[in-house]
Amino acid sequence: MQMIIANRLVDGRVVFMDADAAWVDSIEDGVLLESEAEADRLMGKATRAVEDCVIVEPYPIEVVVEDGKRRPVAAREAIRAFGPSVRTDQLVGSE
Repeated sequence: MQMIIANRLVDGRVVFMDADAAWVDSIEDGVLLESEAEADRLMGKATRAVEDCVIVEPYPIEVVVEDGKRRPVAAREAIRAFGPSVRTDQLVGSE
């Protein structure tokens, strides 16, 4: 399965395309694409959103659904979807 990910131009946030071709902040609210034809169709809408200066750099990502939760397959996309990989509670010298 795939989803379309991008960055919202106005604030730089990572966003996901939903079933209505709108842009949402949560991976859980994005649409799951099960075919290449569907991904191609929605990428066309994403390209128009780039032209309209709504988002930048849209592209499809591979996702899996585990225990009812969506997870990007690639580590880079997981970091983009869920935030930094640095755990501040484990910094050297922090108590």
